[in-house]
Amino acid sequence: MIALDCDDTFATWRDQARVLLGHGIDPAEVNWGQGPIQDLLAQPDALPRGPGPFRARVPVQLLEQLQLAARYRGEQRWNLLYEVLWRVAHGDRTAMLAGDRLGSELQRRIRQVTREAHHLHAFVRFVPLPTLLAERLQLDLVAFHEPAHDILESASDHFAERLGRQRWLIATSRDGIRYDGAQFDYRRQCPEAWRQWAREADDPDADLWLTYYRHTFNPARVNPDALRLHMPGRFWRHLPEGPLIPRLVGLARQGKQRDGQAQEVAEQGGKRIRYAEPRASDMPILTR
Repeated sequence: MIALDCDDTFATWRDQARVLLGHGIDPAEVNWGQGPIQDLLAQPDALPRGPGPFRARVPVQLLEQLQLAARYRGEQRWNLLYEVLWRVAHGDRTAMLAGDRLGSELQRRIRQVTREAHHLHAFVRFVPLPTLLAERLQLDLVAFHEPAHDILESASDHFAERLGRQRWLIATSRDGIRYDGAQFDYRRQCPEAWRQWAREADDPDADLWLTYYRHTFNPARVNPDALRLHMPGRFWRHLPEGPLIPRLVGLARQGKQRDGQAQEVAEQGGKRIRYAEPRASDMPILTR
């Protein structure tokens, strides 16, 4: 058994997989980052040296799929990728397709990673920094987010395209990325200072946003199952409106749906408009 550690980076895994493939080493004989080998009689072997005699050609589409699936955090993260690569390199391209056992899992991971990138774009809430603090930190906006997969580096260019030359930072419990208006600074280990800036930032417009959110909430259209499907609960604690959501959903369940509007709006008195019967002179004249 060959026990390897690619430090959860695709480039390192790709170099290791290329050597293994060149020496014809079967996926069953390789293990990536799964802890100590359980068989006490087995001795882990080292990675062979040199490229090896076997030369394989694989489609560019496969490398793109493997790189995308590599961002998935889960068991057999790197072993599955090598098994797919092995089969395709030996002429079995069904391993890339959803109808195959391996291909189905590969495509599932790609969908999960793609969906997590969408969550990043939808649920990141940037907080503007006060002028003096912004100049000291050389940042305009900060945010904290908790992605389930390693998508921060690959999906953050979305914000650079939309925020122009504003300087921003996104911190997570694992990694972080900073944009100075021109270039990215990605850190696999997020500096503690970045986390503090993102977690402790005080949004000066938070009260205004929460008031707007409460008044535009429509109990008549709320669907808790669809809400959690499109906005998983794990994101709520990092959203300024997150603490409001359970209460508003609870009010909708308790009968507020029949109002068709937010409670604060329903309780307002409104203004009466007098209704006058139309006069005969105002009625349209119908002619044949």
